[in-house]
Amino acid sequence: MKLTKLGHACWRFEKDGRAFVLDPGSFSGTGLLDGAEAVLITHEHVDHLDANLIKSASPDLEVWTCNGVTNALGEVPVKIQTVREGDVFEVAGFSVRVIGEWHAPTIPDAPIIQNIGFLIDDRVFYPGDALTDPGVAVETLLAPSNAPWLRVWDFIEYLRAVRPDHAFSTHDGLVNEIGQGMIDNFMAVEGKKQKADMRRLKPGESMEFA
Repeated sequence: MKLTKLGHACWRFEKDGRAFVLDPGSFSGTGLLDGAEAVLITHEHVDHLDANLIKSASPDLEVWTCNGVTNALGEVPVKIQTVREGDVFEVAGFSVRVIGEWHAPTIPDAPIIQNIGFLIDDRVFYPGDALTDPGVAVETLLAPSNAPWLRVWDFIEYLRAVRPDHAFSTHDGLVNEIGQGMIDNFMAVEGKKQKADMRRLKPGESMEFA
């Protein structure tokens, strides 16, 4: 398995010559869907869902997402599959299980929207915009490290609750170089405490797992 951070909250998964992309939003650059046969989308916020990108994609593209995103996209040429917590499916040669239902609270009076997380090949968990307990041991956690809804305290507590072997920062496209340095430090300190590999990958950087 090869895991590549494309930007902000967008990741590319590759295995045996096949690939899918997770949360190709409008903060993550260009060429996000190149070579991908499928897309997984956690929720409808623009930093996770670039609607114009999906609407202009090949009709052969498969999109797996929650009902909120399906409704937000409306009529599109791609193949949309609506899933919810507990569903299990296969995409691009990967097994995927849906875990989680709701976005973390953001601002007062704003409704809480749907948000689903994905457990990929029983190895990598991505919660979207939430700190969802996967309920199982996971090898790799893609952990939100910065957001209007997130405190550093909660980020660290989440790393401690899940206790993965590897944790990589996600949802960090809103911070400047100073903020990136702070995330790097928080993860290095926590990784040392847990004797785990915890760090921030730069856009375009990859990790490969046997």
